[in-house]
Amino acid sequence: MPSVGVNGATVSQVAQRHEIRRQQIYVWRYELRRKGLLTPDDATQFLPFDITSPPEPPGACAPEANLALIEVVLRNGRSLRVDAHVDAAVLTRLIQAVEAA
Repeated sequence: MPSVGVNGATVSQVAQRHEIRRQQIYVWRYELRRKGLLTPDDATQFLPFDITSPPEPPGACAPEANLALIEVVLRNGRSLRVDAHVDAAVLTRLIQAVEAA
């Protein structure tokens, strides 16, 4: 807010410089005065900042287009789709679990 009046700067000029509406400066000044937080010697400043998108969480990658799947059709009519590179022991346990369910 001290930018207003410094070197003859108007509210409009300060608002344009910081890419905000003039009314926002008036609202801030009003609220600060009302709360007793704005005095003529305050050194309030506008600080630059950037807003960036958060990084993607690990494991949120798109599935590989060339993922090789195998489908095992079980006696009970259910099917099990797994990666072609699945360990045989893991596949055996999966088949047993699905058939028992």
